[in-house]
Amino acid sequence: MSDPLVRRAEDVEYESVDAAEGLSKGVLVGAEHGAPNLAIRRFTLAPGGSVPRHTNEIEHEQYVLSGRYTVGIEGEEYAVEAGDSLHIPAGSVHWYRNDGDEEGTFICAVPTGDDEIRLAE
Repeated sequence: MSDPLVRRAEDVEYESVDAAEGLSKGVLVGAEHGAPNLAIRRFTLAPGGSVPRHTNEIEHEQYVLSGRYTVGIEGEEYAVEAGDSLHIPAGSVHWYRNDGDEEGTFICAVPTGDDEIRLAE
């Protein structure tokens, strides 16, 4: 059994995601904090920011906190906004684009463990 944990917002460190433009990630709770099964991450996508087409070996569940942006999943485009939820199956080609003038933010829950990210052609 793992220990309980409360992390404060000011304790979360954000870093730029190398393969993307204008995307930052902060791990809210993950394996490094004693969570054995799931990681919860918070992403920010700047106005004009984008994430190239890619796949992950693990599934993603996401909840949009703020802003509006476009998500492509398996060839379909979806305009998402605060309050929307997404399920991106493992291995699905997906991407993000923020054409608006406000930052988009979302929470992403994923299984802990290794995840290989592959850029799609």
